[in-house]
Amino acid sequence: MTGTIATTRWRALDRDGEDKCRLAHLDGGYMLVGHARFRDGTGWAALDYVVRIGADWRTLSADLTGSYGGADMAVKLVRSGQDWALNGAPQPQLAGCEDVDFAFTPATNLMPLRRLPDVGRLTTRAAWLRLPGPAISAVEQSYTRERGQLVGYRSEQNDDSTQLAVDANGFVTSYPGLWEADA
Repeated sequence: MTGTIATTRWRALDRDGEDKCRLAHLDGGYMLVGHARFRDGTGWAALDYVVRIGADWRTLSADLTGSYGGADMAVKLVRSGQDWALNGAPQPQLAGCEDVDFAFTPATNLMPLRRLPDVGRLTTRAAWLRLPGPAISAVEQSYTRERGQLVGYRSEQNDDSTQLAVDANGFVTSYPGLWEADA
């Protein structure tokens, strides 16, 4: 059974761009479907993504298609237990990752945010996909529930630390300097 749970739209704060995303029920789990359009140093990008999520809010697989840097791209990430594959090729450096993190959208923060306890902290490991490339590596992340709808975020590998605002569905509404959800 499928059905939309929530939709959101973000505008980029650091460049021209937007991202539209829908969260839906799918076969006992969830699915994120999004459309990111933005301009960076390579020109305009038009990327569509689908992330399949288990009932436990951990990533099962992710597809990314579209154009970036003037070239077509198609990426398929699949998690099987502790192991990951990128377009069918094993990715041992991603062993133990629970989620996918697409660097070009705040949408993929949803999964760890949905697992974050009402009080406390969540530390997780994500398969971090960056452009150009795509380049993929593991990234350690932590989320700490603060007051109201605020969550402290930290990524060890890229020394990124910020305070996210989130909505009741778990979508980021403000990622300072990068993204802001439409009201």
